Amino acid sequence: MEPGHHREERARRARSGTVGRRFARAGTEPATAQSALGLRLILSGVFLPVFAAAAVVFAMWAADSGPEDGPGRGPLTVLAVVYGALALLAAADLPVVVRRLRNERGTR
Repeated sequence: MEPGHHREERARRARSGTVGRRFARAGTEPATAQSALGLRLILSGVFLPVFAAAAVVFAMWAADSGPEDGPGRGPLTVLAVVYGALALLAAADLPVVVRRLRNERGTR
């Protein structure tokens, strides 16, 4: 090894969300840091139906809007797509969080 360079030790990570190994602690992060999986679970569970309902409302509004109505069909469709994407993101996050919580607790 070159002088001045230290070999980075690899340590096994006991927290969720890891595959394999990671580098040892550098000393700048808190030793007792924990991920906010419970908060993510609550937020995904609450906002999944909110975003899905908003996507449906904006899609229906866009379908019922006429040429003289404001806002037009285009912006309402964009809002429906954005809320639909957010609902899909929240739906995809739920199984990930549940799997990580189960891994932390050691249950299947």
